[in-house]
Amino acid sequence: MSKEVCAIQNKRVTALLRLTLVGGLLLLQIALVVLASYLLRQRMFYAYAALETLALICALRIYNRPGGSSYKHGWILLVLALPVVGLVLYYLWSGDRPNKRLELLPIAPPQEPEAARQYSRQRIAELGERNPAWSKLAAYLDRQGYLLWGDTQVTYFPSGEAYLEDMLQRLAQAERFIFLEYYIVAAGEIWDRLKTILLQKAAQGVEIKLIFDDFGSMFRLPPEELEQLRQQGVGVTLFNPVHHYVNRAHFNYRDHRKITCIDGNISYTGGVNLADEYANRIVRFGHWKDCGVRLEGNGAWGLTREFLHMWRRLGGTLRDAEQQYRPQRGEGAGYCQTVADGPDNNPQDTAEDVFLHLIAGARRWVYIATPYLTIDDAMLKALCIAADSGVDVRLLMPGVADHKTAYWVGESYFGELLRHGVKIYRYTPGLQHGKAVVADGEAAFVGTVNMDYRSFRLHFECGVVLYELPAIRQILQDMEAVMGKSHRVLLPEWERRPWQRRLLGWLLRPFASWM
Repeated sequence: MSKEVCAIQNKRVTALLRLTLVGGLLLLQIALVVLASYLLRQRMFYAYAALETLALICALRIYNRPGGSSYKHGWILLVLALPVVGLVLYYLWSGDRPNKRLELLPIAPPQEPEAARQYSRQRIAELGERNPAWSKLAAYLDRQGYLLWGDTQVTYFPSGEAYLEDMLQRLAQAERFIFLEYYIVAAGEIWDRLKTILLQKAAQGVEIKLIFDDFGSMFRLPPEELEQLRQQGVGVTLFNPVHHYVNRAHFNYRDHRKITCIDGNISYTGGVNLADEYANRIVRFGHWKDCGVRLEGNGAWGLTREFLHMWRRLGGTLRDAEQQYRPQRGEGAGYCQTVADGPDNNPQDTAEDVFLHLIAGARRWVYIATPYLTIDDAMLKALCIAADSGVDVRLLMPGVADHKTAYWVGESYFGELLRHGVKIYRYTPGLQHGKAVVADGEAAFVGTVNMDYRSFRLHFECGVVLYELPAIRQILQDMEAVMGKSHRVLLPEWERRPWQRRLLGWLLRPFASWM
């Protein structure tokens, strides 16, 4: 075993021990603070009054920060109830400047040439002539730097099996470069096939880069697998390594993106990670239902650009100038627009804004597939207003949950949604993990974004907005098939749920941002 592999293993073990130690010390601190709080109340009235005043100031600061008020409730309760613990944890885990805790280099995204910006404005004008409502969303994203592309073929994959099989086949045909950015990379059949392809392509001189989130992949991929890739010239880097952030307690911020880029002309994204459960090679939480898209042509650049930006911010270098990774050809009807989001652009929540645009812009119906539902007041109200306005609003959610507490919190929103006419479906065969939105059959979103606080505020996410593309019809057909295998939740049933789930949902909902 090489020194590098031993070093990686030692760091992982050290990180685990540190996490255990931090958890134990945190529990001890809470106990001591509770005891100290009692003693302060009894013997040090003025000191405790000063501490509570500081906690009140912090709570007011949290309340007045930009962003949805629902996500602030948990911090406000914690800070006011346990001032010392609340103040310390707020500073470490939230605070006002999370980007300063991520150790990402302050590098701007690749600059778009004036010709590309003019191209985007022309496509927005074309879209506006036929569909003014969706051109407003396109214009909004364009102003944030996400150009609208035509001349792109979009293929929708209704399952993780189809997504990964197609991706592996295209990777085997790569000639120039392969870029991969994923939240989870796990040993298994999918990884074995992928590693074989990467080693073959590296031997052929193909430029290969891999980014994966260390927390998401922790203990799922032996370090010697990565070392083998590195020895063959594959660039491998970890996002937010565990052994770094144990000291700083900023593991809330994760790279949740799923991106594959091949030769500039092809990009993939969706809910699918590089692990066997996503292709149902192993069974976890019943049948794993996922989805994703492949972009071919001009629109593929949007995801390639996001990968290049993250790679450089992590300190990586490239073989060529960034413009050399652009698509070399493009054709296809309709339009697409890459969306990216992360904690370093808060309080601007681009991903959440896309969801709100699609819900508010729907005239007839809007279908949303998401595995989690922990939303703020603005999103809850948008869904209710749309349903009250006669729009057919449907939520497709798991029948088997992978995170019970998050599911119970999401379930606590069902009552209000159902009373306003929102239809909720639970995917009976297992875990509905796909992340997609379709509005009126004219606009859609597919990507990595869940309808929860983590995706909207804490994670690095990505996705693609589609306009007037044939793939939108495929997404709709897939959602209709999912609903055919799902159980529709009705209000009387929700009201009869076990009291334990009622209580846990009620208690945990103020802390939805931590789920």
